[in-house]
Amino acid sequence: MSKVIWQNDWFIWAIALGIGFPLLVIILTEITHRLQRRGQPIAVTLRLVRNRVLPVLVFLLFIQNVVELDLDNNVVKLVETLLWIFVIDASLSLINSVLFEAAGENTWRGRIPKLLLDLSRFFLVALGAAIVLSKVWGADLAGLATALGVGSIVIGLALQDSLGSVFSGVALLFARPFEVGDWLQIGDKVGQVIDMNWRAVHLVTRDGDMIIIPHRVLGGEIVLNYSKPKPIHVETFRIDFDSDDPPNLIKQVLKETALATEGILSDPSPEIRTMEYNDYRGNYEVKFSIEDYKDAPRIREQLMTRIWYAAQRNNLGPTIPIYRLRKLDSDPNQADSTLTKFTESLKSMPVFVPVAKQQKNLENLSKGAVLQHFGVGETVIRQGDPGHALYIIIAGKAVLNLKDSYGEQQEVMTLSSGEFFGEMALFSGKPSSVSVTVVEDLQTIALYSDLVNQMIESTPSLAREIGQIIEARRKAIDEVKQANLASSLASSNGAELSSQG
Repeated sequence: MSKVIWQNDWFIWAIALGIGFPLLVIILTEITHRLQRRGQPIAVTLRLVRNRVLPVLVFLLFIQNVVELDLDNNVVKLVETLLWIFVIDASLSLINSVLFEAAGENTWRGRIPKLLLDLSRFFLVALGAAIVLSKVWGADLAGLATALGVGSIVIGLALQDSLGSVFSGVALLFARPFEVGDWLQIGDKVGQVIDMNWRAVHLVTRDGDMIIIPHRVLGGEIVLNYSKPKPIHVETFRIDFDSDDPPNLIKQVLKETALATEGILSDPSPEIRTMEYNDYRGNYEVKFSIEDYKDAPRIREQLMTRIWYAAQRNNLGPTIPIYRLRKLDSDPNQADSTLTKFTESLKSMPVFVPVAKQQKNLENLSKGAVLQHFGVGETVIRQGDPGHALYIIIAGKAVLNLKDSYGEQQEVMTLSSGEFFGEMALFSGKPSSVSVTVVEDLQTIALYSDLVNQMIESTPSLAREIGQIIEARRKAIDEVKQANLASSLASSNGAELSSQG
């Protein structure tokens, strides 16, 4: 007598699969969501099990035990092969999640190079493929191994250079001397690492060109890593000055110029060394630190440009072996040029016209005037510094800036040819309430306090005129301060309302 339907094995399997599969999906979904909210890497593996392994496993059990297809049927073998593929994929994901996903940088797991991990995955996949061929398709692994052995010898001889690069890369990268993003010098080539694959390291130069260096070649070269052990990089160069220029003054000017250049660190402080003297020149070494090697050319160019302006302002001459350059204060042509520019500048500004009319005193006054040059980006006067001089602009532009409560510079006004600055700190005797930054190469005549006092004594009305300008600029500064205060209050009120909401 035939069995009733619920006593048949296929019916029991059908009920078990019909009930068990949805329940397992629900359970895995809940576990996955909880692990994902906690940031656990293993959630990715459980998602693979739920979406791939479990459906194929259920389908395989269905065709074997409900449809009752023969195990040698090609459909069963194909489904079983697909199951093994998904199981291997999930296993690799599990190993990666448990061992490497949350590994710290200083642990052995974090130091294993990506290339070695890729090779390990390849061998695991090859091992899984061998198991599938043997267990599912009944392949003869002994014969296959023999064929692969002979074939591998032929392939190895044909690809010995490429394989040499691969194994050299594994040996080199296991110690992790560099990584993606580092700046390297390999031989005479300098570039940033953008990729490390099976065969080579890819660098991009500052000009945007790509350099591909095989691992086999890389293993025989000396590699200079500019990004390790610390990203801070030290730049060094040498510069010459006239041997008659005082070394301590030169070192002071070079250090102050370096510290004033954006991007150069104050800790560690720039170092200036006197390196050499001969009959016409003194040679100095400048050493400074920056945060990142990639910015080295830009910062170095800015520093070299500013050194020229600083040398001009401090009357430091360059060196020419053929003859000595005369100092600006002893050059009659330079003195005539300063007098002419001083006179023209005074005549161009209404407030100084009465002084310019006193021709008999003008030449004496011009002797105390100093012609100075400032480059774009330089700060002539810093907020909080004492005032020592009144600067008359001959050419170029500068901006009066005020630092707000957030430390950001706010523009007060722009000054150009025919205007002056530095008067507020000079006359008040207090630190400057603003900064003056050059936005277009600036040529000025600096009038120091003694000279300004002489001008006021000869022309008493000058003090009143300058006082009016000081008052107008103080009002402009107060307006900027009030605007900053209002903006700060509005921001704080908005933040408070959002926190309450």
